[in-house]
Amino acid sequence: MKPGTTRAMEPTKVRAPNIRDVARLAGVSYQTVSRVLNNAASIRPSTRQRVLEIIDQVGYRPNQAARALVTSKSRTIGVLLSQTAHYGPTTSLRAIEDAAREAGYLITTTSLSASDYESVAGGLEHLMSQAIEGLVVIAPQVRVFDAFKELALTIPLVTLDSTGTDALRSLSVDQILGARLATRHLIDLGHQEILHISGPQDWIEAEARMRGFLQEINAADLPTHPPILGDWTAEFGYHVGRELLGSRDFTAVFAANDQMALGVFHAIRDAGLDVPRDVSVVGFDDIPEARHFWPPLTTVRQDFAELGRRSIALLLGELEGETDLNHDSILPELVVRDSAGPIR
Repeated sequence: MKPGTTRAMEPTKVRAPNIRDVARLAGVSYQTVSRVLNNAASIRPSTRQRVLEIIDQVGYRPNQAARALVTSKSRTIGVLLSQTAHYGPTTSLRAIEDAAREAGYLITTTSLSASDYESVAGGLEHLMSQAIEGLVVIAPQVRVFDAFKELALTIPLVTLDSTGTDALRSLSVDQILGARLATRHLIDLGHQEILHISGPQDWIEAEARMRGFLQEINAADLPTHPPILGDWTAEFGYHVGRELLGSRDFTAVFAANDQMALGVFHAIRDAGLDVPRDVSVVGFDDIPEARHFWPPLTTVRQDFAELGRRSIALLLGELEGETDLNHDSILPELVVRDSAGPIR
């Protein structure tokens, strides 16, 4: 270095605390710290408290990869997610992540590019390569579950599947009941000519909601109009609403989700009509924006967060060898607002 020049000061690298640092500060062996981290029953309460205090003080974070090598457990749960980004699945995923983190587990997620066998098998292979201990499936298409029937899994599995075809592995909100609540509400308001705009044909929830609608219509001995297959979007609700309003042979619409209901609102307004004076509308899901529609949307609320929390509780229960696990459906709730009114 030439005289008169100075060398730029290099930033000091700060090493993250490790398990031996914690052991030294707590006055115990690193094996004791490891046993505390793994909730071993043989540790004295005072020792456990001292170690946990030091961990909190120094900000120690266990190395999951190293722990997996020692314990042969990754403490990782996989989530196989449909490529959809709808409000419901994303809300459940956030709750799954929070519940898993609270229990000391990591979440690794793979989104399916399609719902065919090859995509499902490829997504599952990717998750299994990360040594996941359990799996949650949030992919509500029929073909996804058809593929799972052919795949041999040796880890605990929970499917958010509203068909209930696999009672020992599935968990869901009761979609059929939700659709019946929505339809019954319109019937109780005096409506007899009720249309149903359903979701896509391959979607399990769409099929269940369609079944609930038809069951309630038949129970009331009302005219049955063939359900209209939609695609979950407000754009579809708008265009099909414009077509339907050309005949005006109905007084109410039950849309299989809130986005399609929003599109129907738009079509009714464009036709110079009023909700609910001319046409009553009920949706499904209770997205956060539903109460801000004009008028505020009557809809069926699903507790997506509870669905996510319970899926993790079921997985952890199975991992711990519990046999009395609760797979009961979560009950939906009809949220009555202003978009459905008495028939004129």
